[in-house]
Amino acid sequence: MQALYLDCFAGISGNMLLGAFLHVGLPEEVLRQNLSYLPVDGYDLIIEKVKKCGISAVYVDVKLTHHHHHHRHLTDIFKIIDNSQLVQKIKDDSKKIFMLLAQAEAKVHGVTIDKIHFHEVGAVDAIIDIVGTAIGLHYLGIEAIYTSKLQVGNGFVECCHGLMPVPAPATAELLKKIPYYNGDISKELVTPTGAAVIAALGTSYGTKPEGFVSHAIGYGAGTWDLDIPNVLRMHLGEVVTLAR
Repeated sequence: MQALYLDCFAGISGNMLLGAFLHVGLPEEVLRQNLSYLPVDGYDLIIEKVKKCGISAVYVDVKLTHHHHHHRHLTDIFKIIDNSQLVQKIKDDSKKIFMLLAQAEAKVHGVTIDKIHFHEVGAVDAIIDIVGTAIGLHYLGIEAIYTSKLQVGNGFVECCHGLMPVPAPATAELLKKIPYYNGDISKELVTPTGAAVIAALGTSYGTKPEGFVSHAIGYGAGTWDLDIPNVLRMHLGEVVTLAR
């Protein structure tokens, strides 16, 4: 069974996931070709190799070329995904992630899902991160996703509603039943997008499963320069049955 183990010692975000997929074996041309199927424009996808505390990693950034905010409802995002030429599995995984994001935001703000405007997670970069992650999973044939205990960071993060404690309320909602710790780093290390991916598609959380054998390792870089490597370590491998 093809599987991933995500070592989240420096958190997890959408762009860290994309960088890790590219580093572990997803061809850049496959990612770009599939993303071109989305009826979304106004952005440039920047992909570059960087080093974080001496570790070589891939950094992915979505640069908006139209400087205005897209406040989209869930139905708008589903329409974008459904109207694309992507394969059905990629569409289904992407919509599942966005559904959890909408549910978390709705719970935090005390409204129904249809009232949610995706101020922070519905912009073009989040669509690219989420659909790009689904593309990586499909291309690599991943059947299970395991994650370590998450370091979420501490302090406060600036949101459109003001300063919020880390993890941000929507992130905390998504991380229910998923083990995490704050650590000593005063940054937001787990974003709502990163949390939604593992909450929606994760198989189990906390430890590497018994019988997991790693065949390749990739590193996706985060934005911050920290005292520790700001990377997501992705193990691509399989779960094998151990002899008794």
